Amino acid sequence: MLEAAAPTITFTATYISTKEIQLAVGISVTIAVALLILRLVQRSTVQFVVNSLIGIGIGCFFVWLAARNGGDADEQSLAYFVPGLIYNAVYSVVMVLSIVTRWPVVGFMVGSVAGDPLEWHDDPQVVKLCRNLTWCLVVPCLVRVSVQLPIYLSGRRAEDADAYVAALGIAKLAMGWPLQLAAFGTMVWLLGRNKMAREPELAD
Repeated sequence: MLEAAAPTITFTATYISTKEIQLAVGISVTIAVALLILRLVQRSTVQFVVNSLIGIGIGCFFVWLAARNGGDADEQSLAYFVPGLIYNAVYSVVMVLSIVTRWPVVGFMVGSVAGDPLEWHDDPQVVKLCRNLTWCLVVPCLVRVSVQLPIYLSGRRAEDADAYVAALGIAKLAMGWPLQLAAFGTMVWLLGRNKMAREPELAD
């Protein structure tokens, strides 16, 4: 969580204090690279640092696009958060469509573990469980979009976007891993509840 949060905190704080978008991007990349080197020296997993670097890279690309299209510093700083909005929106649409069509995405995960990607769909109870588990993954994304998109749009209309950049940075952190961990916790609870509901049937 700290490795994922550090670059966003650095970018947001640096931009708001200096209004220098290139400096903010440069420092956030430097922090992420430093964390990667530290992980390599410690010979520990680099997965989360690499994920963070990929996210920063995509954010920087959108900043570059905004600059290329003539956007000012405020527009460029807001563009840094656009990839996250797009990701969560697309993720939500795909997941909800899978639920509506009664082929929830989590079912395919269950099927891959069980060795048959489609067998789970023959059991209505398993389909219902997979639907509920898929909703657990969808809700955090929907919450992020519903909160962060209005902030982004308001920042685009504002004369000074500093407050909106700060709000987006805070929202991104608060709705990142905390919401994801809450979703995973709910999934574990649902799995445990389903197991208890099936125990009498197995006992018979």
